[in-house]
Amino acid sequence: MHRYAIALGSNRRHGLYGSPEGVLRAAMTMLGDDVTVTALSPPLATVAMGERGRRFANAAALLETKLDPPSLLARLKALERRFGRRRGRRWGARVLDLDILLWSGGRWRSRHPALAIPHPHLEKRRFVLDPLVRIAPRWPLPGRAIRVAQAHARLTAPRPLL
Repeated sequence: MHRYAIALGSNRRHGLYGSPEGVLRAAMTMLGDDVTVTALSPPLATVAMGERGRRFANAAALLETKLDPPSLLARLKALERRFGRRRGRRWGARVLDLDILLWSGGRWRSRHPALAIPHPHLEKRRFVLDPLVRIAPRWPLPGRAIRVAQAHARLTAPRPLL
């Protein structure tokens, strides 16, 4: 079995599942019988990146499955489409956004441009680390001598005003 940490985001209502928070909860029930959600952070309201837009609901989940990273990525992208996600502008409004952050196998690099584990922007995005630290603070970051909690502390530490 593989363990994964994934990021979830939504900033658009869905006709059936309601608010972005409802979308995130519903998505975790639709991953398939071969994927087990072992932890789900509470959804957190975050500011949208890029152009001014609607606030996001962000969460993190821990999964267990026999699926390898490319297979899980395909499952997540299919679920995004099932919820009505369409390719559009970067950082635009979306019903559902799912990203693989970490997996128990460490690093994953492939020719597939959308799949790099750990997620290349993991340590720079508070909207990812805030929910992730709640459910996986001790998960080590591959290739680094730090854990999720330390990455979160570095990102959120007060900085002197100069």
